[in-house]
Amino acid sequence: MTIQLPTGSGELKAYEPRTEPFAATPGTPFTSRTVFSAAHVVADPFADVSPDSPAAVDWDATLAFRRHLWSHGLGVAEAMDTAQRGMGLDWAGAAELIRRSAAEARAVGGLIACGVGTDQLTGPATLAEVRAAYEEQLALVEQSGAQAILMASRALAAAAKGPEDYLEVYGHLLRQASEPVILHWLGPMFDPALEGYWGSSDLDAATDTFLEVIAAHPDKVDGIKVSLLEAQREIDIRRRLPQGVRCYTGDDFNYPELIAGDDQGFSHALLGIFDPLGPLAAQAVRVLDTGDAKGFRELLDPTVELSRHLFQAPTRFYKTGVVFLAWLAGHQSHFTMVGGLQSARSLPHFARAYELADGLGLFPDPKLAEERMKNLLSLYGVNQ
Repeated sequence: MTIQLPTGSGELKAYEPRTEPFAATPGTPFTSRTVFSAAHVVADPFADVSPDSPAAVDWDATLAFRRHLWSHGLGVAEAMDTAQRGMGLDWAGAAELIRRSAAEARAVGGLIACGVGTDQLTGPATLAEVRAAYEEQLALVEQSGAQAILMASRALAAAAKGPEDYLEVYGHLLRQASEPVILHWLGPMFDPALEGYWGSSDLDAATDTFLEVIAAHPDKVDGIKVSLLEAQREIDIRRRLPQGVRCYTGDDFNYPELIAGDDQGFSHALLGIFDPLGPLAAQAVRVLDTGDAKGFRELLDPTVELSRHLFQAPTRFYKTGVVFLAWLAGHQSHFTMVGGLQSARSLPHFARAYELADGLGLFPDPKLAEERMKNLLSLYGVNQ
């Protein structure tokens, strides 16, 4: 049996779906790497909302997906950009998500870290207002019992006059943090409003400022997450970190080589692509736990083509592909997204994502995925 998939050239091609999924079983946390999956939120498809309304979330399905990730030993990075933070999910929704997920993590013994930002600010803000917004969110995350991830702030990028403002704001927050945090450097390919973060569009100068923040407070920085999609830059930064400060790769283009590492070190992981790859990624890391870097690469390298497809420019819309695959995999009953973002990618993009994910065996029920793909194709006028 074949399915007719549209290509970017306007033609149809026959694809024969896989009949058996990748064999993965739940397991305990890893020993060689700390691995977080940034998790998506499931929208409530029956809510009568518009794209600019506050997010309507299906909490049962959203928390069930996090239990799925925890069951495979992965940590959950909550309320990050994968959860459409700043792209449909406002601070009120993110705060509720943090509270609920942190409580669920405690109940099941799952590892969780949550994003701290300034998205309650909806207009121009002063540096003092940026600090206060960060403080409010940091307090909520710490009260929930989760680890804090200090995310890059659009408001800070707009208000800062230079590197010294970043040093002052981050220094203030790190002194206040009760436990070591993860610092997140998100590049403008993920969010154009973050252009020039750390006070410069010159990445070498920005890197120096970023590392200066860490060097001044190494006891308050558990690690850094770098999302610049430049493998060598991440390696260079990793080698300059103070002893004991981890590097969590956020590079959805080059993650296998960065996690595997070299003779001078390796990266841990905090990745959006580990949302759809969860069980397969977990299996690969368990192989790495045995010291088998070659076996790890053999499992994970074939996933890069799918990741690069989902994260292709405009990269900020990768969430659409992530949720699409969650629907095909049966983790949710519909393909509806917060903010109507299900319309952010084209039908050929979805078709290729289906083909690549199916080829990897990511769908627990390949027949269900095929039926749902055919339903989507029919909505676009592609009858089988």
